[in-house]
Amino acid sequence: MRPTLETARAALKRYFGYPDFRAGQVDVIASVLEGADTLGVLPTGGGKSLCFQVPALVLPGVTVVISPLISLMKDQVDRLVGLGIPATFLNSTLEPAEGARRLESVRRGVVRLLYVAPERFRNPAVLDALATGGIGFLAVDEAHCISEWGHEFRPSFRCIADAASLFDALQVVALTATATPAVRSDIVAQLRMRHPRVIVGGFDRPNLSYAVRRCSSPTQKREALHALLRAEPGLAVVYASTRSEVSRVTRELNRARITASAYHGGLPHRHRLDAQDAFMRERVRAIVATNAFGMGVDKPNVRLVVHHAMPGTLEAYYQEAGRAGRDGEPGRCVLLYGADDRRTHEFFIRGTFPAADTVRRVLGTLREMAEGARIPSDPGAIARRASVTPTEVAAVLRWLERAGVIRRGGTHGAVHVRLMALPSRIAAELPPSSPERRVLRALWRRAGAALLDGVLLAPPQPPLHTLRALRARQFVDFESDADAAWLVSPAPPLEAALARLGRRRAAETAKLDRMVEYAETARCRRATVLAYFGERRSSAPCTGCDNCQTASVTA
Repeated sequence: MRPTLETARAALKRYFGYPDFRAGQVDVIASVLEGADTLGVLPTGGGKSLCFQVPALVLPGVTVVISPLISLMKDQVDRLVGLGIPATFLNSTLEPAEGARRLESVRRGVVRLLYVAPERFRNPAVLDALATGGIGFLAVDEAHCISEWGHEFRPSFRCIADAASLFDALQVVALTATATPAVRSDIVAQLRMRHPRVIVGGFDRPNLSYAVRRCSSPTQKREALHALLRAEPGLAVVYASTRSEVSRVTRELNRARITASAYHGGLPHRHRLDAQDAFMRERVRAIVATNAFGMGVDKPNVRLVVHHAMPGTLEAYYQEAGRAGRDGEPGRCVLLYGADDRRTHEFFIRGTFPAADTVRRVLGTLREMAEGARIPSDPGAIARRASVTPTEVAAVLRWLERAGVIRRGGTHGAVHVRLMALPSRIAAELPPSSPERRVLRALWRRAGAALLDGVLLAPPQPPLHTLRALRARQFVDFESDADAAWLVSPAPPLEAALARLGRRRAAETAKLDRMVEYAETARCRRATVLAYFGERRSSAPCTGCDNCQTASVTA
């Protein structure tokens, strides 16, 4: 006999202290308890985690949670363990012995929730432990990551369905806050969900107000941000588009005596933890961050979210803005919109999704310049030969690696060496008996004048520390094949991959167009957001966006 909603409510109250589920949660949890494959789309702050955590407490077997971030899974596991719930995670931060100990707990059936990254879910040791201990159902958190049309697509999520198919009729539950109708369909298809129930909890957050401030210069943005923070009491999150922007805005706020901490992926792990802790404990007024901050962070009393620059998609904007007012009290979401914001995202799109003709031109150049299968390491030389920019070369190389056309690293210990110094300089600066001079003589005996243009030398190799010393003094330049890139042979077919690339580029550009439409529209901003996610606004007049408030004042 399957557990009922009443059983789940009892577990909710016992472990989490809530008397009942929210409207969207109750439909998702009822579906999970009935054994149906379920896709739940609940707004940011809608309590998605409880939709798999509570069923895990009342259903048999271990619930496997696919989580996209190491920090996110650790935070959730720490919280669950603190509530007396047997939960654990497996990721690359663990020593092998500790990982083995946790897998043994899974085998013995003493773990209720196991958090893993998508890559680790298909690990044979993990699959064996789950087969022994008994798997209850599979929960995929932040499920939009599996869709190439989602705003945070991660190819590693595509391996989930293959691993899940090894378990007979495994129930799959997927949760996300940001999925358009197209993304929902793709999630269902990629996870191979059987007769799924798709439950959309509603995207409207009536307690949030939306506004856009047009700013023609960095100075105007700075002044607008400071004015907002002085006018609005309570905690604030300020999103900036780059790490350097985060650092600059944080310095400016602190100089203006508005206490702020910085958070981005380039900071040391300890620094990020300290910054987040200062914000969560309200020792600072604001946290300034890239989009690396926020996923899984539950701070209910954020009163203001400011985007210092426009995000690239409405999904990202909605998710980040939705971190305001999670306690149900009023929250303000303000976008500082500048003329350069679109160009910044167009640059990002070109860097991620290069044009097909650029790919063909660079690939042809790589084949012309390759020494055997090894491609040149100087993007500037490739760019000049192909008549493109070094930035375009870097984008194409990243894409070719993802498409399997080139591979990084080597297995045979070869070193590519090029002599940079004239014989006169070598004789003047290196004593005849020095190790460096002996290495250069040995290289010349092996390669001769070809060393001036660069040669790929098979083992045995000169000592790497001597080559590094010569490189530091600019006698040679060298690269180990472990750092090199190689053309794959036979080359995989490209046309289908290029067609997918074109579709992704067009889709990202269309998303950017919709984001710009939101920023520039004179219509209701709330209705613009809801329409994007396939939801109609209620007939009640909007009181939560700057355009509608202005219209009501002038009417």
